[in-house]
Amino acid sequence: MTMIDDKLQQVRSRIVMACTAAGRDPASVRLLAVSKTFPAEAVREARAAGQIAFGENYVQEGVAKIEALSDLRGELEWHCIGPLQSNKTRPVAAHFDWVHSIDRLKIAERLAEHRPAELQPLQVCLQVNVDAGANKSGVAPEEALDLARAVAALPRLRLRGLMAIPEPAPDFEAQRALFLRAAAVFQDMRSAGLDVDTLSLGMSADLEAAIAAGSTMVRVGTAIFGAR
Repeated sequence: MTMIDDKLQQVRSRIVMACTAAGRDPASVRLLAVSKTFPAEAVREARAAGQIAFGENYVQEGVAKIEALSDLRGELEWHCIGPLQSNKTRPVAAHFDWVHSIDRLKIAERLAEHRPAELQPLQVCLQVNVDAGANKSGVAPEEALDLARAVAALPRLRLRGLMAIPEPAPDFEAQRALFLRAAAVFQDMRSAGLDVDTLSLGMSADLEAAIAAGSTMVRVGTAIFGAR
């Protein structure tokens, strides 16, 4: 067993235990392996251990990795999870399967414009700034529903839900309270009739609290690949 294989098993065990504690089916939570700054061979190793979905923060690095692993393209699912500028939308739309970080309509419109017609619709999530972090991207919670409706109406995109990255909190209950703010916005979207199914919350240090709050996708890098 390789180190990445072992780490993946540990993270999967954490997800199962967190779901059991929350009274949830472990199958309701997907694992997104955040491979930013790690080489393509680390992704290949993780794929050999059964991992399919990978997250990249930096567009140029992510595109290079996708191209380096072109022989696995049909087996891998690539998620762009970092802040996205307008001048980066074309390569993202052409190479990635998901985008988690839409925080304004202009970005979504450009992704829709640049998504190649021969590809499946780009799966997208809104990034919501649930704690008003000054240095965090994301739409304000009170503005999220209007943005969600506008994004859902665009061609060549499929709105799947939302993502949030709250500021670090000192303990489980404080972490869970922040994640519940995102879960409330997600429920507002569903109550408004939007067909959303993805709540992208939680990372290596707080995935248990995220799952307790309802996360359906945890984004884990350090606990799989090691410290950056």
